[in-house]
Amino acid sequence: MVLPSEPEFEQALNELTSSLQPFLKANPEYQRALDVVQVPERLVQFRVVWEDDQGRPHVNRGYRVQYNSALGPYKGGLRLHPSVNLSILKFLGLEQTFKNALTGLSMGGAKGGADFEPKGRSDAEVRRFCAAFMAELARHIGADTDVPAGDIGTGAREVGFLFGAYKRVRNEWTGVLTGKGADWGGSHIRPEATGYGLIYYVLHVRPHPPSLILRIETLTDARAHARTPQMIEKACPEHALTLPATRVAISGSGNVAQYAALKALALGATVLSLSDSRGALLSTRPRGFAREDVERVAALKLRGGALEALAQDSEGDVAWTYHAGARPWTLVGPVHVALPCATQNEVSGAEAAALVEAGVRIVAEGSNMGCTQEAIEIFEASRARGGAHAVWYAPGKAANCGGVAVSGLEMAQNSQRLTWAPAEVDARLREIMTECYNVRLPPSFPLSLSPSLSLSLSPSLLRVRRTLNHARHDRYATPRARSGRRLRARRARRACSRASSRARTSPGSSRSRTRCARTATGGERALCLQRFGVRGGAALGVGAVHGALSFRCADGRRQPGRLYMHVY
Repeated sequence: MVLPSEPEFEQALNELTSSLQPFLKANPEYQRALDVVQVPERLVQFRVVWEDDQGRPHVNRGYRVQYNSALGPYKGGLRLHPSVNLSILKFLGLEQTFKNALTGLSMGGAKGGADFEPKGRSDAEVRRFCAAFMAELARHIGADTDVPAGDIGTGAREVGFLFGAYKRVRNEWTGVLTGKGADWGGSHIRPEATGYGLIYYVLHVRPHPPSLILRIETLTDARAHARTPQMIEKACPEHALTLPATRVAISGSGNVAQYAALKALALGATVLSLSDSRGALLSTRPRGFAREDVERVAALKLRGGALEALAQDSEGDVAWTYHAGARPWTLVGPVHVALPCATQNEVSGAEAAALVEAGVRIVAEGSNMGCTQEAIEIFEASRARGGAHAVWYAPGKAANCGGVAVSGLEMAQNSQRLTWAPAEVDARLREIMTECYNVRLPPSFPLSLSPSLSLSLSPSLLRVRRTLNHARHDRYATPRARSGRRLRARRARRACSRASSRARTSPGSSRSRTRCARTATGGERALCLQRFGVRGGAALGVGAVHGALSFRCADGRRQPGRLYMHVY
């Protein structure tokens, strides 16, 4: 359900439904399930009033979109940025729902935040804002209900303030937030997880044999395919990430971009660019950015600085050039791997065409919905043409799920009151990203996919189906659910019949009637009421006539039936 003022949500929903069209065409019964899933379960909006260091009051809007809890507690980040609104949070919550399903962990989807800008604020001001924000949010979250995390504008400092505020409000220590410090309930590898996971996913991107895309004939074939090495070397060995000649363009300069760059450098590739909301920073060295350069950028961002300041401080240094107001895609020259890691819609149709012209082979989103629909269509058209220069596009729902995967592992550690070693967390992250890519349709799945189906569908369809199934079996969603209700109603009527037979052994006995009433569950009573058109408070009285019960309705009429009794 899209409102006229929700362009970001409309775009995300259109991308999802267009990717699912072949699936929905072959399985029309899931259309109703998709209609159910696309509507958030709950929207929470509230006022946040806080004071600055001069004692002046300020007011911001706080939000929490609890999108879907079919698979587990709501899970998703809190974004602090002036651009935050319901449209953006609904789009992020929809993406988060399917991304979390893809990890295989028991997590629902959610997103939240406020139109607050932490940049330029003192620690005391940010702490007061976080305390005011959590004073209301604490009513709606919990370790088994909704577990927020960090996002844009919500780093380790903000998570710490929010966690402390929650402890004061609720007087309990619980794993209600992820992204915490490693020495107070956090997980190792959590800051690095999204960037590392992105690179682990890119290592698996390769063209699928058509027979395996369109149909997996036997379970043995599927398992053998899952065990087959599927590294980037199989697709384009001349551009392996272990080769210095492989040129990687990255946008953004936050955690995702930083750790994706560091992992790519560790493997041996050449990183060409970083960027922020004000401009792009391009390396002028033949070997691109060095590890020390990325660490310098990280230190700058930790202080809340912009790349522009770094460029100004380095006048005369030919290590890089700064391009104000630009993104790197049209500036990097020849490029083989593009990783958008900044924000939504950061690769336009024109920039996608420039990347294809520059020789890009793989585009993987480290950000949510990093490419516009026009850009995706250009990448898919290149893939459909095939040949040695086909572009393979990996969507954010799959490629950047490493962050929430480690958040799920942090939730598990909090439940166990344990902290796993960094090597163990990293190994589990690798396993999750590999499984995320290797997910395939079971042989019994009745679906014949179109050859033009996007790469964005094949790795995630099984997990998407898992989420849709929960909506599909909602009691009001489908004919199948209605038939299930009829079966339960028949069982309830049989139980009613047995109870009324027992009541006949002692007609008029209130003791027998009470015993009959106690044998009915609340659900059975409700089904019996519904069957005879008596809903909620419509039944005002109950009488027994030879062991059969009747209901007196509000207008005085009696509706006979072999029922129990209505318990108020």
